[in-house]
Amino acid sequence: MAPKLITRRAATSAVVATLALPARAQPLIPFKVGIASPSTTFLAIWMAEAAGFYKANGLAFETFDMIGGAEAGPTLSSGKIQLMHIGLSSVIRANAAGADLRAIGSLSNVVRFTLFAKEGVTSPQQLKGGTLGISSAGSESEATIALGLEKLGLTRADVTTKEIGVGRDRLNAVRSGAVTAASLNEPYRTQALEMNMIPIVDLVPDRVPWVYSGLVADAAYIKSNRDALLRFLRATVEGNHLALSDPARGKEVLAKALKIADNKVINISYKDFFDQSPRNAEASGEGAKRNIAMVAGRGAKTNVEDYCDMSFSQELAREGFYAAMQKKYGVY
Repeated sequence: MAPKLITRRAATSAVVATLALPARAQPLIPFKVGIASPSTTFLAIWMAEAAGFYKANGLAFETFDMIGGAEAGPTLSSGKIQLMHIGLSSVIRANAAGADLRAIGSLSNVVRFTLFAKEGVTSPQQLKGGTLGISSAGSESEATIALGLEKLGLTRADVTTKEIGVGRDRLNAVRSGAVTAASLNEPYRTQALEMNMIPIVDLVPDRVPWVYSGLVADAAYIKSNRDALLRFLRATVEGNHLALSDPARGKEVLAKALKIADNKVINISYKDFFDQSPRNAEASGEGAKRNIAMVAGRGAKTNVEDYCDMSFSQELAREGFYAAMQKKYGVY
């Protein structure tokens, strides 16, 4: 599938100003990011783009629609994009297939899915033999199905899965009865509830540790383009802080990006973002261990370092960037 193009206040810390100055004097660095499934977890990036933070950090920034985690390995390895917004389960599976990817950060470290069943399905037993809609093979919507089924006393052997695509398409599929059930996150979770659809299992309140929305790059690109990735992270972290500190602006950007006019849906979706977004976009080691335990097959690598590169977060903390963002935007 051909990718589809989507389209500061003065810094209060000397470290931020010093980091930004060289970027303005040099040609912008091309930097393309793949979006597997647009949702509230992408708000930090949308906000950073809207506020001009990527350009201020020297990046010629673009986003592209992708189809779930299945595209991650080949697309990143080929250099068509520089980073992808996907869960760590996709990284684990891509690496098992020969890729060499790492999450350098995360925009969500908990499972954020609710399983909705089609009309007439009211008990776990009615899911047996049914079809569950997922975004794509290897995605978080597939990997976390086992968690939901376990709560219902079922296993993966009791159901089949079908690749449907993004959340809006999964919502329509379960609403029409094309699938027995489907996993939905915000804003589609709230839209389903507004349609009086009944969740058969809800994983959101459990806050299961999970690197759910990783910021993922190819290991070879990481080795040779560390500066570009640090620029991306600085802009994204600042976008996150801006969205968290300015709810009105955050909701405006979220509504525009997701094409949602319903204020109730936007308010709930923004609250979901606010409650669950890691302030500095750091990946959770505990969440990564959970991903690995659930997804890595026999013989696969099991160390967090095989799938996550925590050195970027450590470097930003050492240089005082996180402290500068807290001073600039406050505590919320």
